[in-house]
Amino acid sequence: MKIVRNTADLRRLVKAAKRRGKKIGFVPTMGALHEGHLSLIRRARQETGWVVVSIFVNPIQFNRSSDLRSYPRALAADARLAASAGANLVFAPSAGEIYPPGFQTYVEVTQLTRRWEGEHRPGHFRGVTTVVAKLFNLVQPDVAYFGQKDAQQARAVRQMIDDLGFDVRLKVLPTVREPGGLAMSSRNALLSPDERRGAKILFESLHEGKRLIQLNLRRGNGILRRMRAVIQKVPSARVEYIAIVDPETLEPVRRVKRPALLLLAARVGKTRLIDCMEVH
Repeated sequence: MKIVRNTADLRRLVKAAKRRGKKIGFVPTMGALHEGHLSLIRRARQETGWVVVSIFVNPIQFNRSSDLRSYPRALAADARLAASAGANLVFAPSAGEIYPPGFQTYVEVTQLTRRWEGEHRPGHFRGVTTVVAKLFNLVQPDVAYFGQKDAQQARAVRQMIDDLGFDVRLKVLPTVREPGGLAMSSRNALLSPDERRGAKILFESLHEGKRLIQLNLRRGNGILRRMRAVIQKVPSARVEYIAIVDPETLEPVRRVKRPALLLLAARVGKTRLIDCMEVH
């Protein structure tokens, strides 16, 4: 496996792989790799045969500079993990490589990002879709792999692909969870042992919402109250939002009559966590 830092080397190696008839799989990450990322890399290797993993802490998707400064960075360890999962190439550019002096072009998906994470993290999704668009142009992948945990992000990226005509297929794979249900995230490392145990309540809340819907409860407000009550059992957990939404529009659902998506964000101690669950 190779690690490259600049776009010229990236393009040269990708073009060489394509000349050899390789199909390109792409897994964009911000590093701090965990089993969720590795599951994407393994699937990409299985399905495409030649995998690029980007490791780039994207400064324009952070709306608080303290979060950007504290984000974990461990390129050597991440590269070893990526190689063990089947990556052929790690692209680890500097911020200046992605956003050179004078950079002034941004990509924004408007309607799908105005609620939920978009409301609580202003500017976040503009940063996400801008960097993903640039990475798509640089890597030229055949298939890109994202995790379901960041459901709003995945939906926004799919909209961008459709709207701008990117020649890439998007695959969204199921959330990988720790024992007890906590969704794997780089932020989990910030939790104390007690907070980590308490954070499992987020999965329990989602599971309660799914259970109620499958018991034919249809009123969204009643289901959300029950989900919120589950989280309130843990004193260190504070809800930012809980929602039942249409999976395509991400708009709130008042009566559940068709497949839906449960979304939530909460702080456990000082650590902000998100999760979601599909209900069919």
